[in-house]
Amino acid sequence: MQPKLLEKAELFVSNTLILKKPFKWQNPIMRRLAALLYVVENKSIDPEAIQQSNDLMKQHTKRFSAFRGPSSFHFAAMLSLTTDQLTRLQHTIQVHDLTKEIKFRNSDYLVMAAYQIAARVPPDQFQHTVERAKSFYDRMKKEHPFLTGHDDYIFTAMLALSDLEVDTAIAHMEQLYRELKPHFSAKNSVQTLTHILVIGDGGSQVSERLLALSEAFRSRNLRMDKTYTLPSLALFALLPAEIDLLVDQVIETYDWLRTKNGFGAWSINKQELLLFSSALTALQHVESLQNDILTSSMSTTITNIIVAQQAAMSAAAAAAAATAASSAQS
Repeated sequence: MQPKLLEKAELFVSNTLILKKPFKWQNPIMRRLAALLYVVENKSIDPEAIQQSNDLMKQHTKRFSAFRGPSSFHFAAMLSLTTDQLTRLQHTIQVHDLTKEIKFRNSDYLVMAAYQIAARVPPDQFQHTVERAKSFYDRMKKEHPFLTGHDDYIFTAMLALSDLEVDTAIAHMEQLYRELKPHFSAKNSVQTLTHILVIGDGGSQVSERLLALSEAFRSRNLRMDKTYTLPSLALFALLPAEIDLLVDQVIETYDWLRTKNGFGAWSINKQELLLFSSALTALQHVESLQNDILTSSMSTTITNIIVAQQAAMSAAAAAAAATAASSAQS
């Protein structure tokens, strides 16, 4: 395995194991997502900082607040990586209140979307960015009323943070959706693909590259066309790296992780392990891009997309856990 990629994989495993004891009550996928957040920043996990963030959330939000929902652990991990946790929390609450005022529906996804905005624009731009997010969401809902829902909030926020014009971006997404829809069964994830490709400005050949990536993985007996992993194909389609190299590195990372404590077949399923293997591979390539002025903005965009994808995964896992708990009680 390439040394830098191995370094990231080792940090991911170490971070995951460190979290197991202090947060043994936490959903394992939430621990792994938090561990990866720290890998994005090239940092060893800090359980005390995460706990401090969690305590801070309890001090400044009401008992039944969405900030204390099932994905609160992931939010606390994100918050723990900031230099001023209280200010970031207050700004996120402020943005969250604004989103509810313009009729976004409360959910874990909305909390994560609010964080995206609070982390990337100054307070005097909160209102404008939230209104842009609603414009994107309403247009997406008009095009795909049955596919568009809470799970689109995070990437709606990402679109609002871009300099994309709403009508142009939506038209581009629809073009990509028509091109990609016949090839994948997970239609909701196809819509997520289009969000990522448009945010990342993938260019005119991006659909062809994405399909070539999908086929390359399939030829190696790895399916990347499932709900969890399909968005990762969009990330790889944006990276200026050879397809065979990307596939080889994902497989090497997957095989290496599978041998580690906590990552065996009984602990983590194939699709989730592929998700983390893909994220680690993408991050390694992002760091290479950062050394080139011409592609440094792309590296920032892709890093933000990876974080947004993790947030979406966290919210989805939280929603699934809540549904399972509700079914068990009924």
